[in-house]
Amino acid sequence: MSPREASHKTDIRVYYEDTDAGGIVYYANYLKFAERGRTEFLRDLGFGHRDLQASDGVGFVVRRCIVDYLKPAQLDDALIVESDLLGVSGARFEMAQRVLRNATILCELTVTLGCVDELGKPVRLPQSVRKALEDWGLVSVRSS
Repeated sequence: MSPREASHKTDIRVYYEDTDAGGIVYYANYLKFAERGRTEFLRDLGFGHRDLQASDGVGFVVRRCIVDYLKPAQLDDALIVESDLLGVSGARFEMAQRVLRNATILCELTVTLGCVDELGKPVRLPQSVRKALEDWGLVSVRSS
């Protein structure tokens, strides 16, 4: 990751399917938006989910998620999911995420992800993933 930005950013558009009858984003869809942000974050580090499963036999599960809903998003809004690495340990990592419309924060999340094998058993992060996460964290801390 380049040191030009402290946060990884993913663009999201609100579709009709994301909203309730009033055109407001249904609360659970913010979890989907955050998942897309984390997926693109990992992909930009060089780790697609399918590739990790094939090469290392691992995947990621959400162990813990804290969400604060601050303002509603609406149909056709252009949103940005910002993702920041908070920490890395042996078998998990933690991220702070925000869903924004322009500069307005709509939702904030703190998510802990665990690394698991094909049977769902916790396993250590592959060394390549751990190093990429740690390197990205160091670059993002230095650039802020």
